[in-house]
Amino acid sequence: MQAIRLKQPGGLENIYAEQTNAPETLGPNDVQVRIHAGSLNYHDYLVAAGALPTDDGRILLSDGAGVVEAVGAEVSDLAVGDHVVSCFYPQWESGPVVASAGGFARTPGDGVDGMAAEVVVRNQSAFTLAPEGWSHAESATITTAGVTAWRALVAEGGLKAGDTVVTLGTGGVSMAALQLAKAMGASVIVTSSSDEKLAKAKALGADATINYRATPEWGKAVMELTEGLGANHIVELGGPGTLAQSIEAVAVGGQIALIGVLTGFDGPVPTAQLMFKNARLQGLLVGSRANQRDYVKALEQNGIRPVIDRTFRYGELAEAFEYQLAGSHMGKICVEW
Repeated sequence: MQAIRLKQPGGLENIYAEQTNAPETLGPNDVQVRIHAGSLNYHDYLVAAGALPTDDGRILLSDGAGVVEAVGAEVSDLAVGDHVVSCFYPQWESGPVVASAGGFARTPGDGVDGMAAEVVVRNQSAFTLAPEGWSHAESATITTAGVTAWRALVAEGGLKAGDTVVTLGTGGVSMAALQLAKAMGASVIVTSSSDEKLAKAKALGADATINYRATPEWGKAVMELTEGLGANHIVELGGPGTLAQSIEAVAVGGQIALIGVLTGFDGPVPTAQLMFKNARLQGLLVGSRANQRDYVKALEQNGIRPVIDRTFRYGELAEAFEYQLAGSHMGKICVEW
């Protein structure tokens, strides 16, 4: 089989393909899955670029979707022929966040080998069923971006009809959040620096858009759009460079889900304003296996299909990361064998 690996110290020039033997043995709780597609996330890029060091020869990518080819004697959740999608935190089954989900030690493509291989053998907890009728590329968007949006808005956020959601940018998480929020009867405001992308977001159902380059004080613009009430939910992907505006934009008693660090890892927080608004600021990384199963059920019920910008071949993974880094995409970037 073929696998896409990373030579240390990282860097896109150190991504390479290797022919290797497929796993031959399954433990009693293992499943063998033939991977057909994956998708890219900013976390994957940080690993590939060497910003998040990993073992030499690490197989890349956290997201993977495919078909179960064999199961161990004690596997109960999955069966041969099932279409499945990988889990970001396979050790976190359900309930409150577990201590081992406080980092990436067991995350595919980082602490352990990832899904950029034609065949993988993992414990059954590493996968859930994929949405019925979805392509493998569509399913591969669920693992990180989709589950993050679900947990931020629904599992932790308690999103309800009539709420207002602000999501930053037009990447995979933001587009999943837009689609999910609209399906649940919420109003959505999308920010971006691209008028072209904002027009596409409007076509996907966004109620309002803000170009943050034309309107740097976009938090005030959100307050104006909501007649002074602010947004109940903010999907915050920027980090320190955008957090002050998110706090300006959030409603009294609202929630900011901090899920991205696109503008850096450290910065000031206007704590007094956050306190005066009685708002909740929650750091949030993806979700549990149960969150993923619930999200899949919701997707099957409401007919949402993910926004996929472009699909590369696995052998073009370095080029796919370069395309991601350029920031011209909207929604998800996928790879297929």
